[in-house]
Amino acid sequence: MAGRPRGVEDSVILRAAADVMGRVGPAGLTLAAVADEVGLVAGTLLQRFGSKRGLLVALAEQSARDAEARYEQVRAEQVSALAALTALAEESMAPMVTPESFANHLAFLCMDLTDPQLHEHALAVHRAQGRAIEALLTAAVSSGELRAGTDAAALTGSVQAVIAGAGLTWALDRRGTLPQRLRREIDALVAPHVPYRDNPDEEES
Repeated sequence: MAGRPRGVEDSVILRAAADVMGRVGPAGLTLAAVADEVGLVAGTLLQRFGSKRGLLVALAEQSARDAEARYEQVRAEQVSALAALTALAEESMAPMVTPESFANHLAFLCMDLTDPQLHEHALAVHRAQGRAIEALLTAAVSSGELRAGTDAAALTGSVQAVIAGAGLTWALDRRGTLPQRLRREIDALVAPHVPYRDNPDEEES
């Protein structure tokens, strides 16, 4: 029994904490619920993280680290920079599979906005996402997926706003899935910047 707690990595515990967060929100999250999720006792989590707040801070720190790594992973999996952009957006919202889980994760974000330590990590996630989006938009311009002269930096802010807003409007109207909504909204945003393609049927005969 003494070796069992050491066999569960912190990353596994934090993924479990994110899952519990999606089900019950930050108010309902307890060390006991997370411990039960990974087959430990609450005292083990208390030793590792100190308190529920310590667990939440560790979860925020892990989210910031994951955000830094997400760009390289998504870019390697997608041939197209714009496809990678959509995949990045979907990945960032992947835990929010229902309007209820979206609401619970949004409640955690509300904590981020008022708690200085949590805000620091939430801001790091936001900035890492922004750098990744700008890199993908710049690559899309270079490859001709987007028009030459497209302001990637300016468009980055709009993409981030669309990602955040799409989640909220989807949770309200509940039409389709969140990935479908993200794809539709991002496609609509970048469409004016996509070069016109000549129609082969209209070429001179």
